[in-house]
Amino acid sequence: MGETMVVLCPAPGEPLEHAERVAVSVGGAESNVAGYLARLGHRAAWVSRVGDDPFGRAVVRHVAAAGVRVDQVSVDPAAPTGMYVKDPGPEGTAVHYYRAGSAASRMDVDTLAAPGLAGARVLHLSGITPALSASCRALVEHAVTDRPLVGALVSFDVNHRARLWPAEQAAPVLRDLADRCDLVFVGQDEAETLWGSADPMAVRRLLPGPETVVVKDGAVGATVLCRDAEPVFVPAPRVTVVEPVGAGDAFAAGYLAGLLRGLDPVRRLRLGHLVAAQALTSSGDNAPVPPWAWFERLLAATADDWSSLDLTGARVTT
Repeated sequence: MGETMVVLCPAPGEPLEHAERVAVSVGGAESNVAGYLARLGHRAAWVSRVGDDPFGRAVVRHVAAAGVRVDQVSVDPAAPTGMYVKDPGPEGTAVHYYRAGSAASRMDVDTLAAPGLAGARVLHLSGITPALSASCRALVEHAVTDRPLVGALVSFDVNHRARLWPAEQAAPVLRDLADRCDLVFVGQDEAETLWGSADPMAVRRLLPGPETVVVKDGAVGATVLCRDAEPVFVPAPRVTVVEPVGAGDAFAAGYLAGLLRGLDPVRRLRLGHLVAAQALTSSGDNAPVPPWAWFERLLAATADDWSSLDLTGARVTT
């Protein structure tokens, strides 16, 4: 559940102010996770709101094309679909958001009331949604506290966006929301920025509530900290990075796919890394994924073989 927007992007390396043409695509953290889960063979639905405009129809069509159910997306005739624009430059790519007052920012506590969502095994949320508006924050609080999807594991990616709210404002809210969830994903860098947590154990102490906390440390690897169990660290394989945007969503989808398939913590982290590798080597927010047999082979690798895994220049797709 969350907002997905239209993305405008000039040619690679071309500053926006000099661009004569832009490419139109679609991007959203939560729908990215849903798309990867669908491509990994799971049934996924995206819950959101779009404007009654061409951008909204493009967003819904794009998400549906990934195999994701979109029947729980409502159309708001009084608010536009959100948009962001990428601005490539020598220091990296800047992003300009045009989402204030968007249709998705008008989601409220009734958003998860649809009977079509009954029976969901996982509800995935992110820290982006509560920053959109007061009603969106109330919706996320409702989702993690009242648990309207009975029996669903609540997954939460902290996903702090400094452009939406500064760290000092976001930190207590995101900590409170995360601590009420079952599974939390957080980057080591954002945990340090938000809460001053210098390592995974410090994050775990800060978030005692969830059954599982996954701390991601970029190209280094990821650590899963389950209650009443020893921490498990799995290094990330080497890849050639084309575009880092969307890699965190891909990792979350891979980990969740491993959870849904009943894999052990090591293989869940490995699957997260392998799906993230596909995103890192793609220029779009959503990359194709290899056949499941490719994943199975690498999930079964010995610890030594995994530690030396190099996917540089060896991206496998369908």
